[in-house]
Amino acid sequence: MSKALVVIPTYNEKDNIQRLLDHIFSLDVAFHVLVVDDNSPDGTAALVETSQGIFPERLFLLKRNSKSGLGTAYIAGFKWALARNYDFIFEMDADFSHNPTDLLKLYKACKDDGYDVAIGSRYVKGVNVVNWPMSRILLSWIASKYVQAVMRMNIHDTTAGFICYKKEVLQTINLNRIRFVGYAFQIEMKFKAHFAGFKIIEVPVIFTDRERGVSKMSSKIISEAVFGVFRMKIRSMLSPKRFRKTFFNIT
Repeated sequence: MSKALVVIPTYNEKDNIQRLLDHIFSLDVAFHVLVVDDNSPDGTAALVETSQGIFPERLFLLKRNSKSGLGTAYIAGFKWALARNYDFIFEMDADFSHNPTDLLKLYKACKDDGYDVAIGSRYVKGVNVVNWPMSRILLSWIASKYVQAVMRMNIHDTTAGFICYKKEVLQTINLNRIRFVGYAFQIEMKFKAHFAGFKIIEVPVIFTDRERGVSKMSSKIISEAVFGVFRMKIRSMLSPKRFRKTFFNIT
């Protein structure tokens, strides 16, 4: 059995999912993939089921009844992975904004270089974003800098969604107490891994905007990220012992 699982949430990704799976399964590392589909009306899950016939021992599908948010999809995927004792658990988008080949870089950072969390970072070495309008690049970059300053984490790309976790990180964080469901989920996970003292590295990658399908970004997601992280930081400062007891599976 592979020790590495890639969790991919999907909602209306029929134009991307089969090509993405083919790419991942062509890599030198024998990754397993769990697709968490939120009842996509475009038939994404049916395409995954078709691919399961080609990759029966490596591809898995978790169907959910409705669109319930990025964070809850990842939490469901993380719990599925921990129940099956995977050592390295990845998260990535289904739209090719993350280059599947870069999974190898993140895997090496955790497996060979001793890091607990490896982040595929757009901003650790300049700005590595392709096909985004300048307004969106600035919004993303400023948001990451804002979070970096508020949370006092030495992480340049705090909203990145291309990550490898060692299982010990996900076992330590109380996944039942993750509060955010949008992109603030990415910030919350990084902050809690940082707060718990895990070794985190940013691995430079090039982020490419989707060519097919529709973006899920919204003003509500941005608002959650901006205001939610500030409240989370305040809680951790005012009562660090309670914060640790509440949000981590430690005594």
